Amino acid sequence: VQLVESGGGLVQPGGSLTLSCAASGFIFSNYILAWVRQAPGKGLEWVSAISRTSSTTAYADSVKGRFTISRDNDKGIVYLHMNGLKPEDTAVYFCAKDVRSYYTNYPEYDYWGRGTQVTVSS
Repeated sequence: VQLVESGGGLVQPGGSLTLSCAASGFIFSNYILAWVRQAPGKGLEWVSAISRTSSTTAYADSVKGRFTISRDNDKGIVYLHMNGLKPEDTAVYFCAKDVRSYYTNYPEYDYWGRGTQVTVSS
């Protein structure tokens, strides 16, 4: 199993970025996918998750209304569209695969990508 994130970078406050996570080595459409971030000097923060068919999406309160998660099951890619970025969004963003195929409020991730750095600064 491999998860490879891309799309990070330096952006000014109020700007936008789209992160991508290309997956391989498992049946992509069978599993919940999520984004998790880690700000400098802080612990992991769950950001968003999406169900197998995209029928269910969920967001942390800190990003709700600004971030949108989506997936392309044909391409095996999950995206995180980020708008209205704030300095507090600065973090390494990780893509993660849930062990489950059904959506739950108690995620358990068994595979992680290496992350992509997002820096929001003027």
